[in-house]
Amino acid sequence: MPSPIFPATLVRFPAQVEGRSAAFYLAAEEFVARELPEGNYAFFWQLGPTCVFGRHQDPSVELDIDFCQRHGVELVRRKSGGGTIFADEDNIMVSLVTGSGSVEDIFEDFARSVANGLRTLGVPTRVSGRNDICLDDGRKICGGAFYHLPQRNIVHCTMLYDTQMELMRGCLTPARAKLESKGVKSVESRIGLLKDFLPFGVAQLREELAKILCTDEVCLTPQQVARIEEIERPYHDEAYIFGSKNYATDKHSAQRIEGCGRIEFRLSLHEGKIQHVDVAGDYFETSCQPASEAFSQALCGLPLTADAITTAIRTRQPHRTIRGLSEEKAIALLTVNIQHSTIKL
Repeated sequence: MPSPIFPATLVRFPAQVEGRSAAFYLAAEEFVARELPEGNYAFFWQLGPTCVFGRHQDPSVELDIDFCQRHGVELVRRKSGGGTIFADEDNIMVSLVTGSGSVEDIFEDFARSVANGLRTLGVPTRVSGRNDICLDDGRKICGGAFYHLPQRNIVHCTMLYDTQMELMRGCLTPARAKLESKGVKSVESRIGLLKDFLPFGVAQLREELAKILCTDEVCLTPQQVARIEEIERPYHDEAYIFGSKNYATDKHSAQRIEGCGRIEFRLSLHEGKIQHVDVAGDYFETSCQPASEAFSQALCGLPLTADAITTAIRTRQPHRTIRGLSEEKAIALLTVNIQHSTIKL
């Protein structure tokens, strides 16, 4: 099936840009989406040791932060959903910026095109689950994520050519439920490495992927790089990286849902009524509206009862902002252990 996205236009950076922080390249995605003409653009980048975690994740849960800091591993929060990844110089990061359209179709085409590209290079790959490219034996070699900007979609993935396994092991502390859902006992047993299938190094792999996925190219100017650096600055703010909790959590429920990811609902209450809803986890959002905002709009001011929450979810449909979350699952998770009458606090 022909791809509606690829071949894309390759974005090239000035030579001195190579090896910047993940925050720079995430900002570059925003720059391309906001300021380059309409079209589909792709670029490839590599990092020093870095952990990049999803927009809605708590890094203190996903990472051993002390270990990361002791070993000089940079911590970066991205604006897409999904889980935490470890990357180093032997990983290739792929960024894609497209026009508006169905995120399901775009994400599927992106994953299929990357998997097919790797197959042409001799790697036995297939698309698996909600956001993974795996070897035929099921081991993961590439995971992707996406988010929306007005009239544009941003998709990115991390491709494992090789990695510093000891450093990865020390940084990541994945939830046991996630590993068990994949039928594995550790991060290492879940992943595969492209170096085991290719006769060349990571630098050539990067060039080969560019040839497969792109035809023409655009070279950014120093002035455009300076604009990217302006967009980059907020990514380094500690409040953005580590999050700030402005609301106490009076009710907490969490579950890993197949095809959706881990969802955590954190509700703050006042006099038995819902005051604020925060949604955390490694899920993907399907619109520009944040899921926390959608659920807060639907539930704030309501009594904490199963009946009130059920009616609001069915009427307002806030679960549609989360990929793969059904109405029934959202209701079940929000109403677990809640009586069918207002709780007195």
